[in-house]
Amino acid sequence: MAKAPVLTPQAEDFPRWYQDLINKAELADNGPVRGTMVIRPYGYGLWERMQQEMDARIKDAGAQNAYFPLFIPQSYLTREAQHVEGFAPELAVVTHGGGKELEEPVVVRPTSETIINDYFSKWVQSYRDLPLLINQWANVVRWEMRPRVFLRTSEFLWQEGHTAHATYEDARDYAARIHKDVYADFMINVLGIDVVLGRKTARERFAGAINTLTLEGMMGDGKALQMGTSHELGTNFAKAFNTQYLSKDGKQELVWQTSWGVSTRMVGGLIMSHGDDNGLRVPPRLAAVQVVVMAIKGDEAVAKVRELGDRLKAAGIRVQVDDRVDTPFGRRAVDWELKGVPVRVEIGPRDLEGGTAMLARRIPGGKESVSIDALAELLPAVLEEDQAMLLRQSRERRESRTSDVATLDEAAEAAVAGGWARIPWATLGPEGEAKLAEQAVSVRCLVAEDGSVPDADDAPGTVAIVARAY
Repeated sequence: MAKAPVLTPQAEDFPRWYQDLINKAELADNGPVRGTMVIRPYGYGLWERMQQEMDARIKDAGAQNAYFPLFIPQSYLTREAQHVEGFAPELAVVTHGGGKELEEPVVVRPTSETIINDYFSKWVQSYRDLPLLINQWANVVRWEMRPRVFLRTSEFLWQEGHTAHATYEDARDYAARIHKDVYADFMINVLGIDVVLGRKTARERFAGAINTLTLEGMMGDGKALQMGTSHELGTNFAKAFNTQYLSKDGKQELVWQTSWGVSTRMVGGLIMSHGDDNGLRVPPRLAAVQVVVMAIKGDEAVAKVRELGDRLKAAGIRVQVDDRVDTPFGRRAVDWELKGVPVRVEIGPRDLEGGTAMLARRIPGGKESVSIDALAELLPAVLEEDQAMLLRQSRERRESRTSDVATLDEAAEAAVAGGWARIPWATLGPEGEAKLAEQAVSVRCLVAEDGSVPDADDAPGTVAIVARAY
């Protein structure tokens, strides 16, 4: 009788495979309140590494970290009409506290444009105060009707950047800088996901923004996942909160603003982009544990893996030693495979006799015997090869499952079949976009024919990327 697979095969039921993997790899659990999640240590370790990589890039772009309150007066959200209308269905509102009804209800932070603008209006007085570049790492609450761990939860973790500038051009260029130099660089070169950079349509734009830049990734089932966004807010919030500065010419001017964010949704994107029927596959540049050194059995093997672990750490490799010889080796190996650790180095009594170890590579698969003494020099190159392989596979999947189409029906057919479609925006237009939405198909972004981000929705040669999405 065939042994039942640890995970539901992707081809059989992709959503079930996703949930199985989250459970079996010990990434997260559902929280006690519908739509919330408990992120377990291994899953949180992935998020911490994402934070570290992102935070360094954000600071390189000149932004500083700060923190703003979780509770926002309800009146703040009503100051910007498009903003409150866009978020109204998702708001969690507190009406009682301290045993009595509050004089004014407070909203649990869905995003911080309003409260941060209230303080920007106090902090910005002169052109000398600009640009003001602020980022915060926080949690937000958006009441989710169809929750799914990491992808759509009522509470999630993220970073949100907010900036104020003297001119439209400066704000526009900074939003584009975050889009490309922070988000795209991280997602492509660390997550190994070949995201498409584009511009959101007016229908899909962030509530209160004049332009939204997005990064879209194709998941293993051909659906799209919005991995992050960077918004040009224009002067909409500046008008609502009277955020002005005294220009060099001695005139009072409204500031131009941006906001931008990525969240724990990226963990879901990592799972669905790189995972296979054996579990997660973590890109080596991201992995909190790049190499696990395992003792198969025996006291001598335990001593050797501890010694080797120290040697590899000294070589700059992120290592964990697994010397739990009281737990069956096969069970431990399956657990590390599920968690997607890029490399396992397995050492037992026979390996010690020959001065070798078994090198198991999670990303391409396969095992080979190598000299223990050669590992410190060999492993960095192995890890970089495997990092490049994940990015290549991500790109090949997207390119092979993206079709150039000429009609609305062809675009819908490609999306329903589990792929993306490229169609001229002049052919599709807002009317065609609305018709696609009736079939749960959306325009993920607009791109130029050469793959760059168009300056405007109606720029000549603009192409729409159409897909089903998470």
